[in-house]
Amino acid sequence: MATLNVHNRSGEVLHEKSLSDSFTHAEVNTAVVHQCVVAYLANQRSGTASTKSRSEVTGSGKKLYRQKGTGRSRAGDAGSPLRVRGGVTFGPKPRSYRQRTPKQVRRLGLKSALADRFRNEQCILIEDFTLERPRTKDIVSVLNALNLDGKVLFVLGENEPNIYLSLRNIPKVNCCTWNMLNIYQVLWHDKLVLTERAAENLEAKFVDSEG
Repeated sequence: MATLNVHNRSGEVLHEKSLSDSFTHAEVNTAVVHQCVVAYLANQRSGTASTKSRSEVTGSGKKLYRQKGTGRSRAGDAGSPLRVRGGVTFGPKPRSYRQRTPKQVRRLGLKSALADRFRNEQCILIEDFTLERPRTKDIVSVLNALNLDGKVLFVLGENEPNIYLSLRNIPKVNCCTWNMLNIYQVLWHDKLVLTERAAENLEAKFVDSEG
């Protein structure tokens, strides 16, 4: 069992919490992590880039001038890709970049990413907390108390609108609930701050899946 300190909002250690080794020290499958990240980034692409071919541009299809006797090169209609305002040769068309990744592969990728964060001591546990009203200063004080800077992700046990509203104006600081966590978020942020409930839910999710 891995033992981690649980802090309060003032940065003080309240108690220790034990988490299963199969969750915090699972084998990191780098190939699966790479596959999941590539698929995630591909799925963010809108695929709306579009150009017009020579048959779609505005203009007459009439031959511009006769074939021979002008001393100039042969020319077809004004929509030729060789001419200004002509069509585009082999240009992009709307398409889907979506990659389907099996659920078990996504689960393994997220588990590997979290295990890597635990191994490198980039996960901090904090007591479950709420805010009575949105106040950015409260989140800043938590970050200072835990000595956190850079890119930080708060992983919550349940949806807390006031916490989200309090940190959305802080650059590179984000939050999500444990069931909406994805592998790209884990890898993009430098530090993860997990509430006790979030850590318990994630542990149950991955340990139960093994059984």
